[in-house]
Amino acid sequence: MRRGKGNGEPAKGGRGKRGLLAQLRNPPGGRNARIMLLALAVDRTGSGLWAASSVLYLTFVTQLSAQQTGVLLGAAGVAGIAGSPLAGRLAGRFPVRPLLIGCHLLRLVTLALVLVCGGFDALLPVVAVTYLGDRAAKTLEMLFATRTAGERRAAYQALSRSAANAGYALGAGIAAIGLAVGTDAAYRALILGNALSFVVAAALVWRTQEPRETSTVVAGAPTAADGKRPPVRPAGPWRDRGYLTFVLLDIPMNLDDSILNVGLPLWLVNRTSAPHALVPAFLIINTVMVVVLQISVSARAEGPHRATRAVLLYGAMVFTCCGFLAAATRGGTWVATAVLLAAALVVTLAELMRSVSSWELAVLLAPPDARAEYLGVAGMSQSIQKSAGPPLLTGVVMAAGPAGWLVLGALVAGLSAVQRRACARRLRTLSASAPARAAPVPAP
Repeated sequence: MRRGKGNGEPAKGGRGKRGLLAQLRNPPGGRNARIMLLALAVDRTGSGLWAASSVLYLTFVTQLSAQQTGVLLGAAGVAGIAGSPLAGRLAGRFPVRPLLIGCHLLRLVTLALVLVCGGFDALLPVVAVTYLGDRAAKTLEMLFATRTAGERRAAYQALSRSAANAGYALGAGIAAIGLAVGTDAAYRALILGNALSFVVAAALVWRTQEPRETSTVVAGAPTAADGKRPPVRPAGPWRDRGYLTFVLLDIPMNLDDSILNVGLPLWLVNRTSAPHALVPAFLIINTVMVVVLQISVSARAEGPHRATRAVLLYGAMVFTCCGFLAAATRGGTWVATAVLLAAALVVTLAELMRSVSSWELAVLLAPPDARAEYLGVAGMSQSIQKSAGPPLLTGVVMAAGPAGWLVLGALVAGLSAVQRRACARRLRTLSASAPARAAPVPAP
């Protein structure tokens, strides 16, 4: 009988046959990973509290206008972009575990300050630092997982996505109770609950052990042993054109987030006859599908060949979703409802594929001995998309009507083909300086 590796990992042959709960109890990486998954779920529960209550808290408790609230959250999102490269640079010089604990405690302090700050000028730097700490924490969690789970990082990423979405849904459910009460005290209690989640998350991370860096070798191209000179590696990710190309193209590969959370609801309300009560169904579909399907989908995006193929599938799914959105304006209420629900389903499938393939490629395309700094730069893609995606959809795509969605879908599909070709080329370049030990990289 084939056994595991002795570190809490199952044999390869049994990976796909175990249920979600069984894999959460014994994830890739063993005890370290199990504790980190619990910490992540607690952290995201607090994030659910904040996401559901922050706008109302800023509006009714701190008395900010709608314009001030929009500027505050928008500026904070821009500040958060710096969190990923900052975390990556620090993680290249210091242990990840204390840095992650520090991010949790930093956000604890800033949210405590949110409770006592009453004006726009005071809240702006506090909320900005909160968002910066949030993005830094996500990058450190990614690096911790990469070092802990090793070659099974895609399986760990699937488990982390399931745990995070379950925590987020729990936080949103708890927030619904506080929002139903609707008093200042209830809003403050929700913000305090988010702050306390950072205390619990920091305590859980404290119980882990510092993970060790592991190297992943990608093969499929001639090596130095074949008589060809290995390529000279740039001095850091900011001078590495190949990696920066991947990061730049990865920004539109994250647009599913804005399509789901901004595009679908606003398109439904402003351009279709579907009932407004359908909007919560989009998030329900997304949450349930991520929790239930992430593990099985991630198995189809693990490794260099599958990860690059998943990029093309992502483009096709986004194009299909945009086609549904364009068609939703041409039918009655029932047709619009069915088409929009289909769009929510397809964009969630795109998210499932992207969440694993983007991370897998960010790791595979980075030099193993400088992975922390490279992953910090890669983490900027999501942050930039969160800032640029909503205004792109509302100010350009939706303003152009159904044709705007078709153009967006075609552009993302085209860029996904460019991304796949660039990634395949980069993987072959990296393999030229390492022994051939892995599966061949697909030709562009």
